Amino acid sequence: MIHFTIKEIAAATVIVGAVAVSSAAFAGECPADKFKPDVREQVTLKAVGVTDTTLGSIDLEKEPANIKGRELRFRKLVIQPGGIVPWHSHGDRPALIYVAEGTIEEYASNCSVPIVHKAGDLRAERSGTSHWWKNLGDKTVVLFVGDVRRDPNDTHM
Repeated sequence: MIHFTIKEIAAATVIVGAVAVSSAAFAGECPADKFKPDVREQVTLKAVGVTDTTLGSIDLEKEPANIKGRELRFRKLVIQPGGIVPWHSHGDRPALIYVAEGTIEEYASNCSVPIVHKAGDLRAERSGTSHWWKNLGDKTVVLFVGDVRRDPNDTHM
């Protein structure tokens, strides 16, 4: 049985509420004049100071949506100061990331400048996005991530 803390439930509620407000802009987006496909090359940094905990998942093929071979997953990532979430792609794994605590920088393949994300920001990760993240601050960063993955053995953050 999966148990959630009040803080985790609150974060999930915020994510669901933010998604429901379709007219709301996502904070921490790449400035329009800095957006360009494949402007940043892939880096081979390893994960550092990151814990990735799956809080729950749903096999979408067994739901009325009947999306074969897909899983809706909800996770908590904790990134220590200096921590790195390594390069990964969202070509086949859309996600929403809610920054619950701290400030973190994203280095996206389609943005020529780092994107700063602060507590309360919601980041949409869609096809065409590959990136890595780094906590440059002196405080721990907490992210809640909802994603739809195809391969249950996919361990990419």
